[in-house]
Amino acid sequence: MRDAARAEDLLDWYDRHARTLPWRVAPAARRAGVRPDPYRVWLSEIMLQQTTVSAVKPYFEAFTTRWPDVAALAAAEDGDVMAAWAGLGYYARARNLLKCARVVATEHGGRFPETFEELRTLPGVGPYTAGAIAAIAHDLPAVVVDGNVERVMARLFDEHTPLPQAKPRLTELAAALTPAHRPGDYAQGVMDLGATICTPRNPACGLCPWRRACAAWEAGTAAELPKKSPKKRKPTRLGIAYLARRVDGAWLLERRPDKGLLGGMLGWPGSDWGDAPEDAPPIRAEWKTLPGEARHTFTHFHLRLTVRTALVPMDRAPLRGDFVEAEVFSPGDLPTVMRKAFDLARGA
Repeated sequence: MRDAARAEDLLDWYDRHARTLPWRVAPAARRAGVRPDPYRVWLSEIMLQQTTVSAVKPYFEAFTTRWPDVAALAAAEDGDVMAAWAGLGYYARARNLLKCARVVATEHGGRFPETFEELRTLPGVGPYTAGAIAAIAHDLPAVVVDGNVERVMARLFDEHTPLPQAKPRLTELAAALTPAHRPGDYAQGVMDLGATICTPRNPACGLCPWRRACAAWEAGTAAELPKKSPKKRKPTRLGIAYLARRVDGAWLLERRPDKGLLGGMLGWPGSDWGDAPEDAPPIRAEWKTLPGEARHTFTHFHLRLTVRTALVPMDRAPLRGDFVEAEVFSPGDLPTVMRKAFDLARGA
């Protein structure tokens, strides 16, 4: 089957089965001349990196209600944006989100660049995100390859080279299929196909518009693709989280350095994270070690936090961090691992 015919088959399927998403312009509306908002496309793509659609939806709606355009986001306080991001993980994305918004607002007149090359110059915008914005927002024939697209391409062409080694080849295959006609809808169509039909387990090949063109379906290998290289075992690191509450109900919190894990996020003062963390209380107090641990998994390691709590008098000054009044403190503004420590303390 010719590439152009494949693209048309997919677009026909997308017109009938496109997912309804808060950042997306539906195919019918797009054909009627409604153009996607590059700000919403960019924001959704940053949020969706290594995160599911269901997890992103409430965050996206909250962000766009509070900051409806790139100028509003660029003017936001760093702490407010980091707090609104809490729970989405990979916090470097939130820092780059603000950097990018401010670059677009100050250097590009509040308008996102249109070409792939210009988009790549923006903070936090890699090849995938630049391609997605170029295709979806500007309808340019840019190549868009995420995990869903890699899986579809591996099966469509029965490519058995394991990931990540197969990435360049799968990108070449995706580029060859990308049409000049409706490239934005096509890009979203391939992503939807991977998310709803060509799923990691038990692909619904009988419903796929590309079934008869799919080499893996014909070979009976679809369920085993894409192949992946064995993952390295994640190490485990240990740490201590100190939860100090003043007698008036205020909590002692500390903003982490901009660089590194949880960079710029508000959280509990703690020790280093390693094999044998040193006891480093942030305030003089009688500390109580709670039973159990707050456990969390990051991209490259598992973390096990010992949680220590203390009640301190009004006149006790912290060695680091600041007290946040009870009426201002919101556990929901903390990153997930810090909320787990809070939940452990609250349940003690």
